[in-house]
Amino acid sequence: MMTAAVHGEKIEKMYPALAGLAAEGLARLLTPLQPIHLPAGTQVFAEHQPCQGFPLLLDGSIKVVKQAPNGRELMLYRVAPGGSCIITSSCLLGHTDYNARGIAETPLTLLIVPAPAFAALLAEHPPFRDFVFHLFAERISELMQLVEEVAFARLDQRLAKLLLARNETTINATHQQLADELGSVREIVSRLLKGFAAQGLVTLGREQITLTDNDGLQKLATV
Repeated sequence: MMTAAVHGEKIEKMYPALAGLAAEGLARLLTPLQPIHLPAGTQVFAEHQPCQGFPLLLDGSIKVVKQAPNGRELMLYRVAPGGSCIITSSCLLGHTDYNARGIAETPLTLLIVPAPAFAALLAEHPPFRDFVFHLFAERISELMQLVEEVAFARLDQRLAKLLLARNETTINATHQQLADELGSVREIVSRLLKGFAAQGLVTLGREQITLTDNDGLQKLATV
């Protein structure tokens, strides 16, 4: 079992906004918390579910998605260690239920700060308050960019940009996974990828896409 002291060392490195708490204050915050371990694919939170607390992600990645009535999904953003989820913050601040889903992309380790402790941190510890609202500003900017891309950019541009954003020569992903990130359907993404392959931009394998012309993809992404 991880001790409060070990919690504290890792939390202070990943969440510097909490490092300014007096040692006894940080220990008092962390001692009741037990690390939660979740396997990849686990639903971390669901739409219309009440929010129980503020997550401190220590390991892994969470994707936050919005699902339409027809079942199609659009990925809103990812949460990485040292970051947090603005939808969770919004629910805690507004006393509302979740309006999106969080899914573990990889195995996760996280701590949940209960809602009363979160409220106390906001009120009494300015660095933590600044951290939360700085995340709001960053995520809102990202979501506005996403809205702009969905509304105005062609799907082939968005797909090229998504492939380049992975920063990998070989991407291990299904066409369905890419479609989910783009808020599209698998058939359209598969057709676009075949077109990319015909142009020599990528080569396609089983659940694998190899980028062969990054410059060409970059030109397509910025047209």
